Amino acid sequence: MLSARSLFEEIVGNDDSFRLFCSIAASGEAQGGWENGRIAALLPASMAALAPKVARHGTDEDKHGRIFQALMRKRGMTPAPVPVETDYTALLERRGIGLTHDKLRREEPLTELDIITYLSHSRVTEERASGQMLMLTKYFGDHPELGRAVRMISDDEDNHLAYCHEELLRLARAGHGRTIQRILRECARAEIVVYRDVSLAVMAHMGRILKWSGPKSAALAAGIWAVYCYERVAGWRRMVGLRMPERRNALGGPATPEPEFA
Repeated sequence: MLSARSLFEEIVGNDDSFRLFCSIAASGEAQGGWENGRIAALLPASMAALAPKVARHGTDEDKHGRIFQALMRKRGMTPAPVPVETDYTALLERRGIGLTHDKLRREEPLTELDIITYLSHSRVTEERASGQMLMLTKYFGDHPELGRAVRMISDDEDNHLAYCHEELLRLARAGHGRTIQRILRECARAEIVVYRDVSLAVMAHMGRILKWSGPKSAALAAGIWAVYCYERVAGWRRMVGLRMPERRNALGGPATPEPEFA
């Protein structure tokens, strides 16, 4: 029976597909780490108090990239080239979502609107990341090779999502509510398209590696399109709501180290 669990077990069980999966994940996390590091360095004076949390966000994502790299090393692998059509971060930027790398490379302070954009973009993408890692924890939380890694990353992603909710609510109370809602909607509607396209691309690559049959590949593609259609009609709303999280000040302390993955 075709299920998410069996699909991930198949990907993890094959060295070539596992290598590509970890390479795509490591690349995305490394990009996120760099972006957050630059944002922390370029915060406007009015938002300087956010710097430790933004920096912690970046440190966590750098850590996740190292974890995926370590998982490959344990199997004697080096990273695979990441196909451009699977680069979630770059494709979002191409659609004008988030802060561009060109802007982040400049030595010019960001504006308050830039930081609202960053937090709104992060709130949407962290919703996706938190959900994906929760699913992986469900399937692989006790796995001898992957369990510790997925549990650690999942906990961090939950912290990141809580941080975005809390900071956006604070900014909404300061009078930015309409701007936040507008940007959240723009980000969510673009993200579901990019997620669909990246999912289709990743599954196509995995299908070639794992030699999936035509019907199996078609069924997986149909499932991706079904998720997209649901999200386009109604599911995107879960990405734009704001609520005070149970985890308060989630990024207020130091990052959790990962010496076992060094």
